[in-house]
Amino acid sequence: MSEIQKLKFDIKLQNHIWFWGSYFTLNFLRWGAYFNDYPYSFKSNLIEFSLHIPLVYFNLFVLVPRYVLKQKYITYTFSLLVSLFGVYLLKTALTYVIISENIWPEANREYHPFDINHILAVCIGELYVLAMASSVYLTLTWLRERERNRSLRENQFKIKLKYLENQIQPHFFFNTLNNLYALSLESSNKVPDVIIKLSRLMEYVLYDVKSTKFVPLIKEIEYIQNYIEIEKLRFENVEVAVNLESNIEEVKVPPLIFISLVENAFKHGGLNNQNLKIKINCKVINNQTLDFEIINNFVISQNVKNKGGIGLINTKKRLKLIYKNNFDLKYKTKFNYYIIRLQIPLYNED
Repeated sequence: MSEIQKLKFDIKLQNHIWFWGSYFTLNFLRWGAYFNDYPYSFKSNLIEFSLHIPLVYFNLFVLVPRYVLKQKYITYTFSLLVSLFGVYLLKTALTYVIISENIWPEANREYHPFDINHILAVCIGELYVLAMASSVYLTLTWLRERERNRSLRENQFKIKLKYLENQIQPHFFFNTLNNLYALSLESSNKVPDVIIKLSRLMEYVLYDVKSTKFVPLIKEIEYIQNYIEIEKLRFENVEVAVNLESNIEEVKVPPLIFISLVENAFKHGGLNNQNLKIKINCKVINNQTLDFEIINNFVISQNVKNKGGIGLINTKKRLKLIYKNNFDLKYKTKFNYYIIRLQIPLYNED
């Protein structure tokens, strides 16, 4: 039973009835007009289709799964020939009893049972119907399976993307809570401000971008600026400049795609650095590409080979899922500056 199910899918019964009904009607009208004998055409097609239909389904659901799918081609060929001969015997007998003693009225002369030409004509006709109906069925099966596979890949993509987003968000909040903890140890009066700003960040993450594939870039910039304000409370001497060199009001980007880059600048640029400087440049190139660049200084003695932890790793994975290879993420150092540049295709709508 499991072998037969390999070729089954949920084609509704009425679609089978519609197909065979349409095919029967066209054949009936065709041969009725050709011989100018509609009663004969109706009876002849009634006999033929009562044999066509069982043969087609027997081939699709029994012979093909049992032999073709198991690469038993010789057994399949033999079984099919036996089935065709059985159909020939039934067709000849029914034609003789119901229609005429002339078993092949369409021919120009009278034929007798088991005449080689008659056998070939009947078998080739059955093979024609078998091939045509099976092609239609298997094509529909292939189209349905392709759609199922596409839907499965899309669902897997969404699950994986959501998994990466859920990793990035706790990672960011973990670092922010560490900052809050450090301030609380100092009994700093900045703690209330940090909590308020953190609540705004959480509101954005939990509500504003929930189940959203793309968000306005201007919202992402506001989110980044709130994050920067929190970090400024932790760092005594930090200068952050945000330059928007283009009109970005209509631009949309994946949510939280830049925050790991900004976080990386504070995390690694701020090590042993008493005068941290960060510059963020954001611009649109030729109305096709969004260019996001972040530059931070660092202390020469620190290990600058570290390109970030889980945040940057997950960001790159998300970029690959969303844009395939149609993006550019580069890291480089120049003198005592660390530069990250991300270029992604421009989207103006969801």
